[in-house]
Amino acid sequence: MYCINKSPESFGGLGELYYLCIVKQLLPSFSDIKKSLLVYGIAYFALLMLVLGLQYVYPKVELHMMVNSYHTGIQDTFFKYYSMMAEWPLYVLALLPLFWKKIGMTVFFAVSELTGGAILQILKHLICYDRPISVFENHPDMVLPLVQGVNMHHSNSFPSGHASTFFVFCTCCAIILAYHYHVKSNHVNHRKWCLINLSMVVLFIMAALGAYSRVYLSQHFLSDVCMGSIIGFISPCMIYYFGKDKILKLNKE
Repeated sequence: MYCINKSPESFGGLGELYYLCIVKQLLPSFSDIKKSLLVYGIAYFALLMLVLGLQYVYPKVELHMMVNSYHTGIQDTFFKYYSMMAEWPLYVLALLPLFWKKIGMTVFFAVSELTGGAILQILKHLICYDRPISVFENHPDMVLPLVQGVNMHHSNSFPSGHASTFFVFCTCCAIILAYHYHVKSNHVNHRKWCLINLSMVVLFIMAALGAYSRVYLSQHFLSDVCMGSIIGFISPCMIYYFGKDKILKLNKE
């Protein structure tokens, strides 16, 4: 622990350099917290492989009808409003750490969302796929399942922005939980271990339901939400990997 055994004066008064050196040694790296993220990661990759397999076997339109064939009034209401979580409620939740002066958490989400959003918008306008409601106009023999009261979009289907936002938010929360578990657990505590893994499962289900809601509402095809989830999963991981020291510094200021 080279920096910890040194005093700030040994850095020639460069307090910021001393601080950054300490941070890089004390802040868990991504490899340090990945064990705590294992359940979340395994669940995501298992679902991703399943979805990719379905897309390989079935045509896009047929697959949409397969995964979106069962509607009930309760499901219509739930997915209609749950999908709206990605429009502003998740952003409000991401601001809550500011009340406890945890600026880094909010910045972590903001930078992850901006990064994922930039990638997503570039792909949307480069690829320009039609939404399900436009595609199904060429399939008059099929009836597209729709939910009453949902304003349907017609273009820029790929990838799904809502799916990306759900996964950005939940992956950020998973990384933050894993970080705090790693920092505060000096010894193996089975109760905390069970709670952290249960939390990872809940976060994954929240993200997966948010992504599926876009398919259920026929706003996106499964391929759209699949790519959106990939962007939303990778963005926070990359931001933490490259910016963990700066994020912690914001919390200390």
